[in-house]
This record gives sequence, C-alpha cells and structure tokens, in this order.
Amino acid sequence: MIVTDSNRKKFRNYCKKTATTLRVSEALSGVSLGADVTIQGWVRSVRSQKENLFFDVNDGSSLQSLQVIASSSLSNLVPTFGSAVEVRGVLKKSPHPKQPFEVEAEDIHIVGECNPVEFPFKVKKRHSSDYVRQFPHLRCRTNSFSSLLRIRSEATAAIHSYFKDKGFVQIHTPVITSNDCEGAGELFQVEATCPQDSEDDSFFSVPAYLTVSGQLHLEVMSGAFSRVYTFGPTFRAENSQSRRHLAEFYMVEAELSFTQSVEDLTKIMEDMFRSATEQVWAQCSDDVDLFHKHVTPGHRETVEAMLKNRFAIISYGEAIDILQRSSEDFVFPTDWGCDLQTEHEKYIVKHCGNLPVFVTDYPYDLKPFYARDNQDHPHTAAAVDLLVPGVGELCGGSLREERLDLLTARLEAAGLEETYSWYLDLRRFGSAPHGGFGMGFERYLQCILGIDNIKDSIPRQLGGRGKSWENKQQTPRATSFGRISSVPSRVFGSRPCVKHLSTIAHWSSAPPPPPPRSA
Repeated sequence: MIVTDSNRKKFRNYCKKTATTLRVSEALSGVSLGADVTIQGWVRSVRSQKENLFFDVNDGSSLQSLQVIASSSLSNLVPTFGSAVEVRGVLKKSPHPKQPFEVEAEDIHIVGECNPVEFPFKVKKRHSSDYVRQFPHLRCRTNSFSSLLRIRSEATAAIHSYFKDKGFVQIHTPVITSNDCEGAGELFQVEATCPQDSEDDSFFSVPAYLTVSGQLHLEVMSGAFSRVYTFGPTFRAENSQSRRHLAEFYMVEAELSFTQSVEDLTKIMEDMFRSATEQVWAQCSDDVDLFHKHVTPGHRETVEAMLKNRFAIISYGEAIDILQRSSEDFVFPTDWGCDLQTEHEKYIVKHCGNLPVFVTDYPYDLKPFYARDNQDHPHTAAAVDLLVPGVGELCGGSLREERLDLLTARLEAAGLEETYSWYLDLRRFGSAPHGGFGMGFERYLQCILGIDNIKDSIPRQLGGRGKSWENKQQTPRATSFGRISSVPSRVFGSRPCVKHLSTIAHWSSAPPPPPPRSA
C-alpha cells in the first residue's frame, strides 16, 4: 500500500475520537469533564469582548444555561440571541461560582439564525404573562414557560408513578365517544368529512363526541380490575376565554372496586396530591423556585402548609352553614340545594385556614345518576369534592350506585333505562361496590405553582367560539378524522342549581368504524 499525504489525513480523521454530544443538564453536572463535547441548543445571551466571546446555550433540559467561551476570531458569524447553534469544544471547570462548568469552543456552527430585533422576546427583559400569551407558538422559549413545561412533564410522570406503585392498571379510554358522562356542558360533536352514501349514513351510525370524561369507561373496567385509572385529554365546548376554562384539558381519573367508603377516595386523592407534589419539588427545584420567586411570590408557603397539614373534611350542610353565617356579599345564592360556585369554594377554603378541604354528602339532585344514594334526609349522595387554595374545586368523585333497583328506578324516571341498559348490565353481572374521582391536571398545576390564568398551564390551545391563533378562519375546526362542532348537552329537570343528566346515546352502542370504501 502506498502511503500518501491524502491517506495519512484520512487515517488521522478516522482515528480521531468523536466528540460526545451532551445535553446542557449533563454538562452542568460535570459529565465528560475534560473531554471533547458537542452542545446543541439555543443562545440565551451574548457578551462580546476584545479577545473572547461569551454566550449562554440552553437546550430545555434545565433552567440553567451553559456558558461557552470562544475566541472572537473563531467565527465570522457571531451567534445572536435566540439562534440555534451547535458548539464543539472541551468541557472545563469554570472559575465562577455560579457557573460550575463551561465549554471552551473549538468550533461553532449556527444552525438557525434569529434576528434579535424582530424576535418578540428580548434578552434579560422580564415580559408579563399577558404579553407572552400573545405568542403561544414562541412562549416555550421563555424561562418561565420552559420551567412550566418541565414541571408539567415531571408531574405527569409523578402521577403515573404513584398509581403504578399503588397497583392501579392504566386504561386508555376513548377520545371519541357517544356518551356525556356528566351532562355538565356543551359537547364537541365529531363528523366525518368524507362523503357518506346518504344524509342519514353517519360514520359511527350514532352521534359521536369528544369525551368529557373517561369515568363510565373506567367503570366498565372496574368489573375486572379492582384498581384502574386513566390520564388523558378531555373536552368541553364552553366559552374558554375566561381565566378558569379550557376547551381541551387533561384529566386524571381513578376507579376503585370493593369500597363502600368515601374516606377511601379521599385518602387516595390526598395521598396522590402529596406524592406528586413532593416528587415535583425534588426533581424540579430550580423551576419551582423560579415560579415562587418571580411569577407567584409567597406561594411556596401556601403549598408547604398544604403538604404539612392533613386535609379537613366537612359536609355540604356544614359548608352551607359557613357561607350563610358569613358577612360576604356573594353573587350566587347559598341556599341548601344549590351547587357551590367558585366564590363559595374559595371562601370555604379560607375559612378552613387556607388549607385543602373535602366537602362530602352533596344534595342528591346535584349529582349525576351514578352517584350513590345515601337514602337520608335531607336527601344526599355519597359524593365528595376537594377544594384547594386559589383554585376552588380540584377533584370531584363519588361512590357509584351499585344497587340495581335504585339505579334502575332513577334511569326509568329519566326515561333512560334503554339508553343505559349496558350500564345496568354492569350491576347485573358480578357487580361490586365501587367509587372513583377525577382531578383536573391543569388545575393541579395552578394549585402548586400559583398560576392565576389556567391558559398559562398548557402548551398551546385553540380559542373558544371559533377564535384560534392557529387558523382563525376555521369554524368548525376540520381535523384529520373529520369535522368538530359544538352542540349543547341534552338535559332533564328544571332546577337552576342542578347538574343535569345527559341523554346522549351510550358508549357501547357505537360500532367500530366501517372499512375503507372501494374506489
């Protein structure tokens, strides 16, 4: 073999050790100290001096950025704030106490340029939440929102971990369904955009909707599994322009079999809240600190008090007495039999020491048909809500009516015994006493972080009533599987304070989608 200069060069390049690609969080922990490393991310700040160029790179793996030092003559293109870069260099210890490690750059590649003048977020400037909310497609690049998303990810993992450790089986409940579990509001109706054979030939053969809850599906599974849960998106076609409402949000729902005690449900709710929050505190301490120092100052003390103290338990009747003895001028009535509104819930929480409080034994007529009848006077149901500081209702649940005769009588009174015949079958064939609850995930994040506007707890969202920053001209919204429009939930009864029962067709009646049509 003839050795040439070209062969020698290729051999040297082949033998040269490839730089290790590290995440910023790994580099800040000192992994591969002294080695050639590659860092990829976005520039958060730039400081230029005569001999050296300093800039911070962040890739979303941590709140803290990694400092890069480069000779000012290394590259003709100086990275700007917001640009995407790839840096290769040596990871070294930093002489500065606030920056344990830094990279001495040998090569800088600007992957994606960013004009800092046109970029809506400015370096080292703290923007208000209202301003940031105008740029939902870019707000993940701000410190506060990237922290929120890391906390959201960790909280999701913590909740899954809690249920796994407690022996729950995760169930993937359907997103497209034909039932309205709660009858609590308007539904998003789903229709196929592909042409049908006739006007009456709908894709599913029955009206189909985006789910408002996975609870009824979990009840089906609780006939074979003693502990089940689901964690997924739910939808409400309400005007979502307020600080408290979302058209799409995530729900954590659980169902326990062989239980006849509301206390069994409250124990799981409280235990889950503590376990998830403690894990978030431990794994995302820097991100949580950012919120409690700069976004919601003073909220840490509120959450620490929630973790240190047991949650109080009062009955609905006691809650009404508290409200009626109050000197507050409430907008909504506080008569026995009316549902608790947000203003009532927040007042009750403050009355109980600004700590979480369970409210039990709601009036029977306020709860859906599946809530267990206490058969007492005044007439109440074995239901419970968890109220928390700053939010109001966080969780809601109940024991389910397992007595076939009582459940049949209530469905017959509503004219729904045929519609919910499948639900009665669950009681006919090996039924066991059971109960469950649901928790709004975004409300949980509001609670532990002190977020005022629920829209600041989600990655992105469509606006209500056809308002959308993704496509403001789409109403109703077309999707990959069809068209979505909002329809009112059908209800019965006339009491102004009552949560009514929907008469939507039942889940199990919907057949699978038809096979593809031939050309």
